[in-house]
Amino acid sequence: MSPANEPRLSKAERTAQAREKAREIREAQLKKEKRNKLLIGWGIVVAVVAILAVIALVVTTSIQQSAPIADQGPTPANGNVHGGVTLLANSDVVKSDASSVNVADVPSAPATKPATITVPGGEPEAGKPVKVIAYIDFICPVCKRFETTYGESLTKLRNEGKISLEYRPLGFLDQQSTTNYSSRAANAAACVVNSSPEKYADFFNLLFERQPSEGSAGISDNDLKAMAKEVGAANIDSCVDSKQYRPYVKVATQEAAAIGITGTPTVFIDGKKWDGSTDLNAEIQTAVDAKG
Repeated sequence: MSPANEPRLSKAERTAQAREKAREIREAQLKKEKRNKLLIGWGIVVAVVAILAVIALVVTTSIQQSAPIADQGPTPANGNVHGGVTLLANSDVVKSDASSVNVADVPSAPATKPATITVPGGEPEAGKPVKVIAYIDFICPVCKRFETTYGESLTKLRNEGKISLEYRPLGFLDQQSTTNYSSRAANAAACVVNSSPEKYADFFNLLFERQPSEGSAGISDNDLKAMAKEVGAANIDSCVDSKQYRPYVKVATQEAAAIGITGTPTVFIDGKKWDGSTDLNAEIQTAVDAKG
């Protein structure tokens, strides 16, 4: 039967049909709203989970960074018990076996400040190059300026065999970053000298070249690891992650404070403290000439 011949619907039938259509539309709308609410709900859940994950990571990182550092631990190979690494000609360093250090062995600071500081291991030795010992901190801007001013001439002097140049990185300025950067950077440097002593000078220089500003988070551990690879050092990932030489840095920092070091850089030439008011190169040359 063609549509033209279909029986005409009554008013009641048309009303019922319209109501059915309206019901179907309403149900479809309700299903859509329910589906949207579910999607929004799940979206909120996912967002909350993501936020909690970020918070957990931040808290975990904060706990790891602020966790107490042990009072005793190993020294790196090629580093001495005073926290120092001694650079010789070119990329060579004074070689040594790994040892151990303990805060309990650090001498107590004298009741009254001594007139002169006796730096351990700083005594001049006959027939040996002049000893230059520098206490530094990797986030210290004055230390970076010291390196910019004297780094090239110090390198030349040690390459000529006139001096040995020992750096003792400290954690003095840990409070000047939000992540104990000074100690973390010193730990990374110790990791490098332990496994790749020939790359220590390059890594040391790169740390100052990319020195973060005081008050910042500092360079992340991941970036410190990448920087070691960048200079060609062996992988230091596990060494950094385990904070292997943080006790070593802690002992060096406490020993420095105990003998009267109050800031960085503090430099000694054959045991005599350089006061910073004279030209360092001239002072070193005087010491070199005195040795004949």
